[in-house]
Amino acid sequence: MVFSSRLISARRFATSAIRRDGGPQMPGDNLPFDINNRYKLTVYFILFFGSGLVTPFLAVRHQLLKK
Repeated sequence: MVFSSRLISARRFATSAIRRDGGPQMPGDNLPFDINNRYKLTVYFILFFGSGLVTPFLAVRHQLLKK
């Protein structure tokens, strides 16, 4: 009896998970930014990674110019 109730609950979970899926999605639909415009994406990448690379240099410059 316990086994059959586990099987039924597992079946309900599986069908509800399939139902919530929402159908087929294109690659990149779950990203927080648009990947269809390559120039906008390039600018975003340069700004994002560039800000991380330039921060230590700006901090050193600030410390050297401080009196």
